[in-house]
Amino acid sequence: MTSEFPGEERYGLVKQIRRAAVSVPCNIVEGCARRGEGEYLNFLNIAFASANEARYLVNLSSRLKVVPFVRTEGVIDLYTELIAKLQALIKAISHKP
Repeated sequence: MTSEFPGEERYGLVKQIRRAAVSVPCNIVEGCARRGEGEYLNFLNIAFASANEARYLVNLSSRLKVVPFVRTEGVIDLYTELIAKLQALIKAISHKP
């Protein structure tokens, strides 16, 4: 989606959205590689925050009319679903007996 942004956003919104988007799976993977559950939760929380950041930036891009809402709507929906799943996973792990 960010490849459709105007050139002047290459080092602004595009860079921020891509950085946040890449941060999500990288933090999940890094958390899985850690030995302790507390560390895993920490990385899941970072992934959760990055997913929220990416969703916000995509929404902002639409509101600023950088790209049409039609192009961002599906991406926003996917991030909303991802955020809910991460939140459920964090809750399940943190409330384990």
